This record gives sequence, structure tokens and C-alpha cells, in this order.
Amino acid sequence: MIKKLFSPTCLTISILLLLYTIYKSEIYLDGNQRDYYFIYYLISGFLILFSIITFYLSEKVKTYSIITLTSIVFTLYAFEAYLTFTDYKRVAGEQLNKKIKLYKQQTGKDYDTRTRFEIYNDFKKKDKNIVVTVSPVHHFDSTSRIFPLSGISNSKTIHCNENGYYSIYKSDRYGFNNPDSEWNQQDIEYLLVGDSFTQAGCVNRPNDIGSVLRTLSKKTVLNLGYAGNGPLIEYAVLREYLKPKVKNILWLFCEGNDIGNLNRELKSEILIKYLKDLKFTQNLKFRQKQIDEIVLQVTGRYWEREKEREKERERINSFTFKLLKFVKIYNFRKKFLIKQPRPQIKELLKLAKDLAVKNNSNFYFVYLPEYSRYKFSHDNISYLSVKTTVEELNIPFIDIHKEVFLKESNPLKLFPFEMSAHYNIVSHRAIHFNIEGYRKVAEAIHKFISK
Repeated sequence: MIKKLFSPTCLTISILLLLYTIYKSEIYLDGNQRDYYFIYYLISGFLILFSIITFYLSEKVKTYSIITLTSIVFTLYAFEAYLTFTDYKRVAGEQLNKKIKLYKQQTGKDYDTRTRFEIYNDFKKKDKNIVVTVSPVHHFDSTSRIFPLSGISNSKTIHCNENGYYSIYKSDRYGFNNPDSEWNQQDIEYLLVGDSFTQAGCVNRPNDIGSVLRTLSKKTVLNLGYAGNGPLIEYAVLREYLKPKVKNILWLFCEGNDIGNLNRELKSEILIKYLKDLKFTQNLKFRQKQIDEIVLQVTGRYWEREKEREKERERINSFTFKLLKFVKIYNFRKKFLIKQPRPQIKELLKLAKDLAVKNNSNFYFVYLPEYSRYKFSHDNISYLSVKTTVEELNIPFIDIHKEVFLKESNPLKLFPFEMSAHYNIVSHRAIHFNIEGYRKVAEAIHKFISK
């Protein structure tokens, strides 16, 4: 009976998988992520072909095929069950308790367990002008005619907490994390674009990458990074804020999320103009007052969205949602399927390099590794693809994985408390380095460029 049903069942499931892929790729996402779904087209096509072949197999071969396929499916779902139904809240609580104890032992101080909302309200009582970082990604749903690429200017800004304390900095005239006087200098040694790694998550000046480079070079450094940025926003930042007489442009790439961030950025009508029109500009340098007003408005809505996110987190932690992810082997696919760089990444890097050449600047690509590759001793599966893309463009590739982390007997010591920041049993990824990690990354960059 099983042998008779095997081939028709395989064919039916394979066709349904193909139809679902077509629906997600071409209808639900309107073809905007077709390259992402390419691998699923291949898988469903292969399964359809395999299903058709099984109709003509001998009984013995068909039996072996059933045993093999059943074993593969069972293994996949066994692993997926582990990833899906692990108690996330218990792990989060255990890690936080460990951090609280370690921080007390190391510093003699109490770990700040307040939320950003709580610390913001506490500081607001003393300083009405204090603000929080509001990433450019929070403007995707905005109806404003401009898309801010920075934060509020000239303000004490609360950032994040992974090391036991909240990092706070005074933003510059354009809302970035720099001493404002850096913009008065004519010659710039380093200009950095990137995400929260670049911005200084979650350490204070002078311990971020930009500040350490400033100390090492004894020259001017501009840090234009901001949390949540992906390649398209980073290119847009260069277009808007690049100054003449910048010697070295550093494009800092975070292997954990930059490819995914680009998917979201490509849906923005304003951001896509930077990719399609080389003359397009929002003239953001001359619209900071307007940017400040927009970001302040978004800040007000930010806390409301935080409440909505809490409801969303409850939905995600529900049994029904986990069961659906389990059926779709979501966590396995996220962890092990290769994330090829979108074609736009290569296009953006080429445009950024061309912009650097036009500005008489050197252009470097800095590859920043994530926590999970050291926690589980494995390479990120998109690493070689990204490296190949960069080298094809003849862009110097500064491999922080090799230049810093492989030289450490315990690479995890360069992350806060050697633990994950997100308490996510799937990714086990800390978004940021600790003070020692940032210092060693900056030293490796400076050494590479100074050769």
C-alpha cells in the first residue's frame, strides 16, 4: 500500500511546494525577491523530477528510496523540533542572571536592567532634550517626503545595553556619533559607513571603531554608521554626506544581517532612487532641522510600536505559530540554506567604489563576523559568496575573521560576557563586540591600510 502511494504522494507534495513557491515569490512579494526563491524553485523542480522517476523504479529500489527519504525527513524534523520548541524565555532568564553576576564581579556595579523606555523616562526628568536612537529603518512606513539617514542632531542620545550599562553619546550636527568638530576638518583620514557595529553599539566613545581609529591615526575620522542599516542605506549615506579630501572609505559589512536588510531597503521608493538615478539626492545636509522634526515625531510613535511588538512577540511565542514554523522547517532553512548576496549588493559596491574613485578616495570592504561562527565553530555559509563578490570588483577585502578572531584562543571573549545578546537559541548571535573586540578590530583595520 505504501509503495503504491509513494510516487503519487511525492509528486503531489512536490507540485504543491512549487505552487507555494510561485505564490510567495511572484504574487505575495510581486517578484521582488525572485533571486531569494530561486533555490526553492530548484528544490521543487528536482523533487518533481524525482517523483516522476519513482513511478518507473523497481520495487526493491522504491523500498530503498522510501527508507532513505523517510530517514531524511525524520532527521530534518527532529532537528527542527529542537530548534522550534526550546524554551527561549528560560534561556534568556538564565543568561541575564549570569550577566548580572559577572558584571557585579568585574566592576562592583549593578547591571542596568532597565528597558530603553524606562531609562529614557528616567533621564527625561533631568534632561528634557535627551533622545534615543531611532534608526533609519523606522522611516520605511513614513509618509514624509524625505527619508532621514541619521538621528537627531546635537543631542545626548541613548543607544543600547549589552555590557551592563547603556551607551550614551552626544550626536553631531548631522545626527551621527562623532565629536561635532570633526566636520570642521578639511582632511579626513577615515570615513566609515555601516550599521550598529559602526555606530558604536553598545559602548561609549572612545571605545568604538571610529574613535579607536581616531586615536591610532591621530587624524580626523567620520563615523556615519547607524543601527539597522543595510547596503542600500549605506550607499545613500555616502551619496549624501561624503566630503572631499577623504583618504579612506571603510564599508563595514555585518555578516549576520546585511543581506537580509537589503531585501527590506529595496522596497523603499525613495531609497531605490539612489540605485537607479546617479544624480538623485535629498540634500540632507541642508535639511537637518526637518530631519530632527521627523525623527522626534517617529520617537513618539516608537514607544507605541514597542507595545505592538510585545504583542507580536507573544504571537511568535505561541504554540500555533511555532507549529507552523515547524511544519515549514523554518529554523533549519534559516540556519543552513545559503544566503547568496543579492545582485544589488554587487551593483551597490561597484557604485560605491566608483564614487570613492571620483572623490580620490581609497575604498575598503571590512567583513565583520558574527557570534554564532565561534559559538558553534562553523563558517557563515554566505562568507565565500560575499568575499568572491568583493574580490571580483577588485575591492580590498579586510577579513576581520582572519585578522582578529582566528588569532584568539577564545574568540568569544571579544563579545559581551561571551554570551548571545538576543537570547535566540537559533542564531546565538551577539550583535556587537565588547570594548576589547572593537579595539582589536580597529587595530586590524588600521594595520591593514597602513601597510
